[in-house]
Amino acid sequence: MKRLTPRAVALAVAAPVGALVFAALVCVVILLITGHSPADTVEAMISSAKRPRTSVIALNNATNYYLAAVAVAIGFRMNLFNIGVDGQYRLAAMLSAALAGASFMEGLPSFLRIAMTMIAAMLVGALWAGLAGFLKVTRGVSEVISTIMLNAIATALVAFLLNPRRLAILEGNDIRTPPITEGGWVPNIPYPGTNSEIHGLILVAALVGFLYWFVLARTRFGFELRATGLSESAAVASGVSVKKMVFLSMLLSGAVAGLVGMPELLGGAHAYSLNFPPGIGFIGIAVALLGRNHPLGIAFAAVLWGVLDASSNGLDVAGVPKEIVVIMQGVIVLSVVVAYELVRRYRVRLEQREVGRALGTTKPLEEVSA
Repeated sequence: MKRLTPRAVALAVAAPVGALVFAALVCVVILLITGHSPADTVEAMISSAKRPRTSVIALNNATNYYLAAVAVAIGFRMNLFNIGVDGQYRLAAMLSAALAGASFMEGLPSFLRIAMTMIAAMLVGALWAGLAGFLKVTRGVSEVISTIMLNAIATALVAFLLNPRRLAILEGNDIRTPPITEGGWVPNIPYPGTNSEIHGLILVAALVGFLYWFVLARTRFGFELRATGLSESAAVASGVSVKKMVFLSMLLSGAVAGLVGMPELLGGAHAYSLNFPPGIGFIGIAVALLGRNHPLGIAFAAVLWGVLDASSNGLDVAGVPKEIVVIMQGVIVLSVVVAYELVRRYRVRLEQREVGRALGTTKPLEEVSA
């Protein structure tokens, strides 16, 4: 087992903290160049973040981002890049919304209706991601290419089905699936000081995070998944079926992706429409990277992303373009990748020095071998 030393902790947090500091410095430079005060900008964001309504929006956004990031992280732990979370959750949300709003569902108990809706979403997400997994294990198609293409197909399929002649209805100028009646809603959590409510499925997101950690850290399947991601040849030598693990990982990733739209569907909108939140899958990639694929790290990154999004509206009042938040988020994504590589190289050099000391020399391992 790895020892939790101060140096290990410092190396673990160095990359994300460094990325945040660098992103903040870049934004300060941009603000100064454009004639805006960094101090006023920070004050406006903090003031906005303190409002109860902003906190509710941030937590609700963070719930969606967390689920999307866990879906992406499952693939990352297998060295798979599931870029298709965005298409998977939108297709799953639309089809499960059509099911939940069907007339025959109204006579069923509330718990059963909610369970059927969520299971349907997970199955759709798993099926859509499973297509990419099947192509990879049978034809060697890169999951990056296939999931990107499946995103486009999912977008077209949603547009085709979201039609009054098929699975949708027309209400004024809005096209949406039949509304889910109250018996199919998930109760929300009241937030003190505001009429807004936190999505009740935030508890399900926390459960998903715990299961993600437990499966990876405490089960044989999780060990085989991590081993395959680290070295396919070593996994094969240990009797692990790489193709099986790739396919199962994509199924699990897609199943979690199917849940991404559920907090908004069952706790807010109660129907899938043209206004359903897009782009959450791509935000999940950034959150997973910033959180280092760890459930607690992902939670911190999701809350941070949610707070940045929610507090950006307060910048308009202060006369600062709210796009500065988007710039900061983009710089975080780019810098965190670079920071991880720098930290990795530094860690390797430290390990080489330790080996050198163990061999009676402080020279790097390469010089000792020479």
